[in-house]
Amino acid sequence: MSSLSRSRRLLPVAAVAAAAALLFTGCAGEPSPITKAVAGASPVNQPKNAIVSGIQPATGSVSGGTVTITGTNLEKVASVEVGGQAAAITQATADKAVVEVPAAQNFAAGAVPIAVTDTSGKPVATDGKTYTYQVVTPVDQQLAYAMAHWNNYNTAEYGDLNPVGGDCANFVSQTLIARGWQMNSEWYNHDAAADWSPAWGYVPAMDNYFRENAAKLGLTEYSFDQRDKIKLGDIVMFDWNDNDSLDHVQIVTGVHNDNGKITIQMAGHNEDNDYRDLDHTITVEHPGAIGHFWSLSK
Repeated sequence: MSSLSRSRRLLPVAAVAAAAALLFTGCAGEPSPITKAVAGASPVNQPKNAIVSGIQPATGSVSGGTVTITGTNLEKVASVEVGGQAAAITQATADKAVVEVPAAQNFAAGAVPIAVTDTSGKPVATDGKTYTYQVVTPVDQQLAYAMAHWNNYNTAEYGDLNPVGGDCANFVSQTLIARGWQMNSEWYNHDAAADWSPAWGYVPAMDNYFRENAAKLGLTEYSFDQRDKIKLGDIVMFDWNDNDSLDHVQIVTGVHNDNGKITIQMAGHNEDNDYRDLDHTITVEHPGAIGHFWSLSK
């Protein structure tokens, strides 16, 4: 067969190949519309990142509260921290997450950062958003006073009763004044403890005063087994020897529920402390001690 005949027979094959190349590449080497569409398509089920756009309210009580984080894909949020403390997520949907803000560290007012993490462990951008703790409620005022004076006695105003038996009741009474209570003819401390009543500075008399005036003062008595009723700022009475004579009093500065186990922390004088653990107090420090709470509604 001549070379001319072979060329004629190969021509149709070459033409088909060239046409196919034009179909898939387009003119002048440009991708065809079909190729462009396939290349530009988004991957199927491509994950979308959580985005935080707002926090409402952005301010609240130093005793804690509730905020709503808004944005998109927030069902992917795994954890939230406010001021470096874990904030429990109580509800999460695509456009919002409801969060329980913990009490401020040492009940200190001021702006703190908010950190959000997604389910993959990656941080979610918050655009520098912060939460501002403020002293806004009577309980806030009580706890702020307690944190300022648990180890820095306010002797100029209330004196120091440690030399005459202990300053624990004197301190608790001071925090109640900060909360908004008013002195009266039964409960008072005048002239830096130059003149004070037993109901103010002596634990058994204080407990009797609370019991006799519970309704007027907004007080409810609970046992140590009723910790689910206890709030920040409530009062804890102790009988170290279980001999029907009360020995000590403190106020509640921490209530923590860990899978149903409630722990209580307290501030007080004598053994000056800010977050003393109730269980450790009655099992290790004073084994067999008993007592009760006074919960405040005012």
